[in-house]
Amino acid sequence: MLPLKAMFLENGSNRGRTRGWIEVICGSMFSGKTEELIRRMRRAEFAKLKVEIFKPALDTRYSDDQVISHIGTSIRSTPVPHSSQIPFLASDVDVVGIDEAQFFDEGIVEVCNHLANAGIRVIVAGLDMDYLGRPFGPMPQLLAIAEYVTKVHAICVDTGDLANHSYRFSDEESLVQLGEKDKYVPLSRQAFQERMKNKKSNES
Repeated sequence: MLPLKAMFLENGSNRGRTRGWIEVICGSMFSGKTEELIRRMRRAEFAKLKVEIFKPALDTRYSDDQVISHIGTSIRSTPVPHSSQIPFLASDVDVVGIDEAQFFDEGIVEVCNHLANAGIRVIVAGLDMDYLGRPFGPMPQLLAIAEYVTKVHAICVDTGDLANHSYRFSDEESLVQLGEKDKYVPLSRQAFQERMKNKKSNES
């Protein structure tokens, strides 16, 4: 296994496709996942590595061809409708970034493994839980196969504690519901349980 410090040292060690690995950045909404993904990609660019970042085509909240964090930091990206397209578009890069991984199909797990096995550093960012507090899409599998996992936290709007849940205001029940602060807030475990309990009481 690579030493932990190698995770953040973009020193060209994976040039020549000698070794690759997977990093996962996860957490709730407004926790800084995309900001951290962009930071790592920028550092790789500074080290003169070839990078490419992908996002699901359905995510058009801020831009069609940019990954943009909640605080406005951005980086050019390639939107793809299916994970199977990523290997063909990332055949000549050193570092691959993938944002909003929870929205991709289950094939994203094998894609990340394939890229890492080919000597590419893969950095994945995504929500680890959906609006009901359940493991979200392919994220559990990605967390299991990753060499490095970083869990970031937002601040709970109710308690001021660390938040790891994304609470949805609306009654929309579809799993994928794009939105920002008009639809979601970050909550701690206790605050999330309390709000969900109150919502169920109001529905009954």
